[in-house]
Amino acid sequence: MVAMATTTLSPPLTPLYSTSTSSISFTLKTPSPIHLKPINHCRRTTTLIITKSKNTDSADGPDRLISAICYFYPFFDGIQYGKYVINQFTFLQTIIQPLVPAIRVFKSFPFNGFLVFLTLYFVVVRNNNFSRYVRFNTMQAIVLDVLLIFPDLLERSFNPRDGIGLDLVMSLDSTVFLFMLVCLIYGSSSCFLGQIPRLPIVAEAADRQVM
Repeated sequence: MVAMATTTLSPPLTPLYSTSTSSISFTLKTPSPIHLKPINHCRRTTTLIITKSKNTDSADGPDRLISAICYFYPFFDGIQYGKYVINQFTFLQTIIQPLVPAIRVFKSFPFNGFLVFLTLYFVVVRNNNFSRYVRFNTMQAIVLDVLLIFPDLLERSFNPRDGIGLDLVMSLDSTVFLFMLVCLIYGSSSCFLGQIPRLPIVAEAADRQVM
């Protein structure tokens, strides 16, 4: 017997490298959007504080009242210059009559005028807590009162009893009184209306003292 040799064939070896071209596909993934949380900014609450400047010429009700009252000071201090003209004109007596009680109180003490002067100058004019409107009008009233020194000196140095000299003194006193009366009416009424009265002679002097 012939022995048949069987040969077992192993499966074909797969080559390490393939010559076939294969397509390679790439899938690009779009990155998911990043959700940013809003940043909570600290909100600052800003409070705007508007401060009313005292260095203004505007005037409210109290400022008008204080300014108007100040003009009575030089008028009360110089009321004696109207002793001739008041007796001649009835309408002046009618104007002065309501002020008589206040005039008597003002004249009751010899140093009242000087004390009022110091109070108005140092407490009001030199006090920046008051508005410029008040300080200006107060300074005008003070300057008016200071001007009364000149007719007072003339009367003391030149005091005639009769004749032309007496007529000149009467005319001077009457002029001073009428000037003070006009300043009182004009100054006080302007202050009540909120306007700025600028009196002749004294306005520029008041401006120099009030900054």
